[in-house]
Parts: sequence; C-alpha cells; structure tokens
Amino acid sequence: MSGAAPYNKKQVDDALAYAAKLDAVVEAKLTNYTFLVGERLTLADYFAACLYVRSFEKFYGTEWRKAHPAITRWFKTVTAQPFLKNVLGDIVLAEKPYEYTPPKKEKKEKAPAAKKEAAPKKEKAPAAEAAPAEAPKPKHPLELLGKPKQPLDEWKRVYSNEETRETAIPWFWKNMYNPEEWSLWKVDYKYNDELTLTFMSNNLVGGFFNRLSASTKYMFGTLVVYGENNNNGITGFFLVRGQDYAPAFDVAPDWESYSYTKLDGSNEETQKFINNMLAWDEPVEVNGEKREIADGKVFK
Repeated sequence: MSGAAPYNKKQVDDALAYAAKLDAVVEAKLTNYTFLVGERLTLADYFAACLYVRSFEKFYGTEWRKAHPAITRWFKTVTAQPFLKNVLGDIVLAEKPYEYTPPKKEKKEKAPAAKKEAAPKKEKAPAAEAAPAEAPKPKHPLELLGKPKQPLDEWKRVYSNEETRETAIPWFWKNMYNPEEWSLWKVDYKYNDELTLTFMSNNLVGGFFNRLSASTKYMFGTLVVYGENNNNGITGFFLVRGQDYAPAFDVAPDWESYSYTKLDGSNEETQKFINNMLAWDEPVEVNGEKREIADGKVFK
C-alpha cells in the first residue's frame, strides 16, 4: 500500500479480513485476562505486541480502537514496559486507517496527428435505451423483511421506562411478540468452563453486544451472568426479526462462541424463562440447579 510493491486490492482485502478474525479471538481472550497467558506479563505478550506495532501505526485508527478496547488496553500496557519502550520508542497511533493512493500518471504530449481527408458523413444510429439502474442493495439482510407491524423501538421505550413485571412484560406478550414476524431464541455461551470472575464474564457480554451493533434495529435481548467467581455461566434470550437467527448474529465475529435454541413463545416454561430474563429477579435454572443472577446486560 505504500508503493514498495505492486498494489493488489484483493490481497489487501483478504489480509484485512483475516486479521479481523484473529483480532476477534484476541479481543475475546483479553476481555477476560490482563495478558495473553494469564495475569502476568510473559514473552508471549512482548512478541505479540511487536507484531501489532505496524498495525497500530498504520491501520488501527480511532474507530478500530474503540471497537477493540481490550486489545488496545493490552497493547498500550505492554509497549509501555521499559523492555520494549527502549527499543520501540514512542509509538504514534494512527487516527485513520492508511489508504492506498495510486501514483499519478505523467501526461505525455501527443504528437500532432496527420491530417486526414474528410470522410463522408454517416447517419447517426438511434441511441440505445439506457439500462435501468440497479436497485440499491439492502444495508442489512433483514431489511428485506420490511417493517414489522409493531416498531421495535416502541418496545424498547416501554421496557426502559415502565415497571418490568407490572407493565413491560404484559405489554411485550400482548403488543410486541408476533410469531409471524419475530422469533425467540435462547442464547448460551459455549465455554462457561473458561469463565473466571463474574465482572469479566459481564465484560465479555458487553464486547459481544458492541459487535452486534449493526443488528440493533432487528433484535432485542438480554444476557445474564449467573453463579459466582470461578463458577459462572452466561445465558439469555433474544427477540429476532424473522425466523432465522444467523443474519442477526453473524455481524459479530465471535457469534459462533454462542449456541442458539429456538423457543416456542406459546409454551408456559418459555414465557417464564423470558420473563425472568427481562426482570432478573429470580434465580436461573441450569441443569436442574437454581443459580443466582450476578450481573447482566441488555441489548437494545
């Protein structure tokens, strides 16, 4: 991109896409841990931070750093250590990603053209009809479903401003949930055995929600952290536009770290579970055992 080698857009795009996948893994790891191996600085951190230097100087601008707070925090911490700072000096972080600028082509003076004898004028052929302009592609695949009868924003307003059990939950079942337009999904984190402190588990949920922001208009949900430090898990529910969960969740690189189970909104046990995921005032039942809710977040 700097002109040192021929620019190939496909190679650059492929490399950036691959880096985004790796960054998602590292971000998820560093959301739970201070450093790559655990809570102490190791050679792994020094080595990896050196690999990140060029990216932070050239490509990872302000917006990227806001979306990846864990990596940014870790990178600044590691590169501030005297062991690296004496070698790398002060690292200037990029404001915006580096953009390729093609070299300007030199204009060549045209040689005077030889005079040609005037050719007989030809009749102009009728102009071809202009091809119809292509319809703009939808910004999100769920946009193709059109607008639902009940705006999701109205439910979000009710949930935020009204008493949960007394007003919001009855309103949800009476006015918001329409199985023809919406589906209900139980969402569970796949790797509960790797979770440690409850506040770190809740930070993990917050990072996941940040990466789901492109689907804000098409779903609403809550995820709670149940249990205690070094013995906790993540579960919750989502109301999703349409009947498939994937288009709503695959906007987040780490969406496959969760499992998705479709729920029957007419089932009494389903309603009881969702009501509690909205109110957070009763324990969560996991494998027949009741676990207290320690924390949680709302995606709205």
